[in-house]
Amino acid sequence: MSSIPHACSDRAASTAECFDVLFIGAGISGIGGAYHLRQQSPRRSFAILDEQDSFGGTWWTHRYPGIRSDSELYTFGYRFKPWVGAPIATAEEILKYLGEVVQENGLDRHIRYKHRVLSASWSTQDARWTVKGVRTDSQEPFIVHARFLWMGQGYYHHDKGYIPEWPGMADYRGTLIHPQQWPEDLDIGGKRVVLIGSGATAATVIPAIAGRCAHVTMLQRSPTYFKTGRNANELADMLRGLSIPEEWVHEIVRRKLLKEQQDVVDAAFSSPEELRERLLAGVLEHLGSQEMVDRHFTPRYLPWRQRIAFVPDGDLFKAMRSGDASVVTDEIERFEADGVRVKSGDLLKADIVVAATGLELAVMGGIAFTVDGRPVDFAQTVMYRGAMFTGVPNLLWVFGYFRASWTLRVDLLGDFFCRLLAHMDQQQATQVVPRLRPEDAGMQMLPWVEPSSFNPGYLTRVMDRMPRQGSQSPWQHTQDYWRDSEELPAASLNDGALVYGGGPRSAPRTIPSREAAAQDLA
Repeated sequence: MSSIPHACSDRAASTAECFDVLFIGAGISGIGGAYHLRQQSPRRSFAILDEQDSFGGTWWTHRYPGIRSDSELYTFGYRFKPWVGAPIATAEEILKYLGEVVQENGLDRHIRYKHRVLSASWSTQDARWTVKGVRTDSQEPFIVHARFLWMGQGYYHHDKGYIPEWPGMADYRGTLIHPQQWPEDLDIGGKRVVLIGSGATAATVIPAIAGRCAHVTMLQRSPTYFKTGRNANELADMLRGLSIPEEWVHEIVRRKLLKEQQDVVDAAFSSPEELRERLLAGVLEHLGSQEMVDRHFTPRYLPWRQRIAFVPDGDLFKAMRSGDASVVTDEIERFEADGVRVKSGDLLKADIVVAATGLELAVMGGIAFTVDGRPVDFAQTVMYRGAMFTGVPNLLWVFGYFRASWTLRVDLLGDFFCRLLAHMDQQQATQVVPRLRPEDAGMQMLPWVEPSSFNPGYLTRVMDRMPRQGSQSPWQHTQDYWRDSEELPAASLNDGALVYGGGPRSAPRTIPSREAAAQDLA
């Protein structure tokens, strides 16, 4: 069977390399996608580009104290690679796991590090993408051609986090940092630290520095839900005690956890008050103070409208109970020379302020896309199964789950992608592009994510730049692993939503213009 379709030698006066598939990003998504391509379609050529010095994505770029997963590794890990450590893993352990996937499957020789992608241009005439960028070590430009792009670059800027503009920031004489840019030489010994934020990063950093600094205060505008539990899996330990093979342990524990996660998500919408009480009871067990729970750890929203962070062994609450850490629920009035003034009037003195205030989203990695010379505005597209875009050929984007592990979608889309490539071979097609069908004409257009379902600040700030979804399949971005796990493997590739073109024996067909795509959206 040929690759999609042949080498990029047609019309090529260019000496640039050309691959069947180009993976953008060598993190969880890029590594997982490359594994599936190599296993399911081994004759296709591919390369992986990443602007960092090594693989790992988030787990390579984030260096703040205590960095760990907030999903258990039996589902955050790949389905094909058993996880054998504690469920909640450190960045170092996750990088070791990813390194084994890279080495065991020969992916290392396909990765090009220090390659920052700046633009990607599709040509219908040539049925290929031209990807341009610059090497970060030498600033030399590079060009690579590819038949298909797998976008696994992540969803936020790795080189900066989101820090709001507060009054008086220029007056502050201490050190202000975002966790994404935690200095390696930062000395916290004997320092008073104020950490602004209450999400998973705060829950990670605070127990890691409590006791090492003079004191750390978590300053939050509003509380977050936390789930507590032991950093161990009793079922996995029992099965290992019976000498069950690790592949079986991984699969059995993975399925059990997925069922439990589904039950929790279902409860978040069917009986949210009951789930709220269960979560708060877990916090109370570690804090030992109902007043603390009521005042500082009872959110105003229902569970799972924002991500629930896992606190292994209740370490965040132990730090507070010991007195090494404390929490203040208030809003920032202004920064002053020696700390942060809150609206209640108190001054929180701080030598170091850590702004754990969220991510700075980058739509499609900030890469400039064009299709046949026309700039792509992703806000004017509709998503096909949450992974492809109307009017944009031969491109698949990986965005994981909010309420389940990111990697689950990588595995599902890896299967779907390879099935799509095989189908294109059968059709002798060189290109595929999603397009709304006549029967979709009256479909309601919705935001990329419904705010009533999930509404963290890092998403609401950029929703106007994100693609839209429809009110019916296959145009929905479900964010539902359990639904996707049934629908994606069975999805028809010939229902008219995917338009195929080109081929070795036919002239390329016309891909719908951006104007036509905009009319589809009207």
